[in-house]
Amino acid sequence: MTTWQLTTPVALIIFNRPDTTRKVFEAIRQAKPPKLLIVADGARENHPRDRQNCAESRAIVAEIDWDCEVLTNYSDRNLGCRDRVASGLDWIFAEVPEAIILEDDCLPHPTFFRFCEELLVKYRHDLRVMHISGDNFQTQKSRTTDSYYFSNYNHCWGWASWRRAWQHYDVDMRLWDRIRDGDWLLDILQDRSAVREWNQNYQKIYDRITDTWDYQWTFACWLQSGLSILPNTNLVSNIGFNQEATHTLHRNLFANLPVQPMEFPLKHPVAIIRDRQADTFTQNLIFSRSLIAKLRRKFWLSSTRNIFIATQG
Repeated sequence: MTTWQLTTPVALIIFNRPDTTRKVFEAIRQAKPPKLLIVADGARENHPRDRQNCAESRAIVAEIDWDCEVLTNYSDRNLGCRDRVASGLDWIFAEVPEAIILEDDCLPHPTFFRFCEELLVKYRHDLRVMHISGDNFQTQKSRTTDSYYFSNYNHCWGWASWRRAWQHYDVDMRLWDRIRDGDWLLDILQDRSAVREWNQNYQKIYDRITDTWDYQWTFACWLQSGLSILPNTNLVSNIGFNQEATHTLHRNLFANLPVQPMEFPLKHPVAIIRDRQADTFTQNLIFSRSLIAKLRRKFWLSSTRNIFIATQG
């Protein structure tokens, strides 16, 4: 039997969290990528513990004990989530044509790497597909009997992509006013309430009120009618929900989601068509701010964890 060996470059984005960095780096060490690209932000001046924590995090990822080419892109000053991650990803895709990407609080199942690599190869030249995610937020619902489905939503807690897709990324969203004024989000989302919420999200990012990089990636994919691949089982758990985090400060529905292995060989969908039912569920689960949505989240959180506990015996 042939033993699978990872050949795709892996990129790790770190900052000031040695505790979670250690766990994620250990998962990468087990996968043994032949090339590792590391992006790090600098310490914040008004946070006394940052300098030591940043140094400890960088020391952890220097512990390479397998045959591996290591490239680093470290900032001497703090750029913040938006500019550091965006510029780091620009650097990554300038160095390599495709990569598997993890942040320092996204802990993958071992099968995540093979899942990403096989699909990077399969869809390498298919311009319809722009993103491969390790995340499944369907609360234990299998939408199909396939290994994955296609979506408008490109979840970024463990993902992979190609330079040919990333070239469309614009952290400043310079086309936003034209998309907004032309009401083009309605053509994408086909739901007025969803359009209102995404308009608010994008306007805050465009006005530099929200310090993030990932909504701009979703925007870039939407402008190209690009699809994302989402696995039918969750392959990555965000272990970073606490007061030390930048955005995930409070434990919620998505904290420490359980992971399950992907089965191989992969079962591919027969058609490249987005799953509208799954996307509607995602919109209501993650992005809706209505009272009904909040009540649903509480129910989904309880039911999902109970189902997982039951399936694990």
